[in-house]
Amino acid sequence: MKTCEHCCTKIDNLTVKFGDNAILDNVNLHVNCGEVIGVVGPNGAGKTTLLRTILGEIPYQGKIAFRIAGSASKKPKIGYVPQKLQFDLSSPISVTDLVVSAISRHPIWVGVNKDLSEKVKGVLSLFSAQHLLKRRVGELSGGELQRVLLAIAMTPEPELLLLDEPSSGVDIKGLSLFYQIVDDLRKKHDIAVILVTHDLAGVSSYVDRLILLNRSIIAEGDPKEVLSNEKLVKAFGPALWNISCLPSLTSKENNKNGDH
Repeated sequence: MKTCEHCCTKIDNLTVKFGDNAILDNVNLHVNCGEVIGVVGPNGAGKTTLLRTILGEIPYQGKIAFRIAGSASKKPKIGYVPQKLQFDLSSPISVTDLVVSAISRHPIWVGVNKDLSEKVKGVLSLFSAQHLLKRRVGELSGGELQRVLLAIAMTPEPELLLLDEPSSGVDIKGLSLFYQIVDDLRKKHDIAVILVTHDLAGVSSYVDRLILLNRSIIAEGDPKEVLSNEKLVKAFGPALWNISCLPSLTSKENNKNGDH
């Protein structure tokens, strides 16, 4: 695992409870700058809760500590791409309107001046999304919307980027492009990335470590090792056998029991 003393997020004994129900229980995680961490787990495992807790939206027990540029910091600049963006699909709001409202205090109802329009274009061009400027948000495909949200999350440039289910509603081609963009971002800007996903097959090539979360961390390490862990099979159930990224595990089982 990469270590970096001047930039990290350290989570110790993190517990989140809603009433008597423990959503997260004694979670320990250390994320360094320039590192992409994939978080997988079944529905209800606490994945989104983990991200929202890091954002400071949910009370918790335990400790979340940040170190930025060699000194302790209460909170770094955090970029966040949510699992779903709630909006009226029939709304006339354009991509330009959405980006302007997110990166400035300029009231969009008075119009967008040339300087701000150029700034929006520049933000989107970094993610191959400048051609979407005049499109209505409700008309975007899943992959296009994710790129726009990623552009917003990277403005201004964060030290920590949190991505919640970027594969939701995105086709294979769009998802591959999204992962490549994220990989390029971490290499170019040395940011830390925590990526929550159900896309085990696709994400394994882009993350440095994979975390199996089911209220607590069940397994952690190199993606290939985690994906061959029997605890993963128990956490995901029979659907896991259809995932093509587990050839060693499935072939072993096939030799034992015959083809499924």
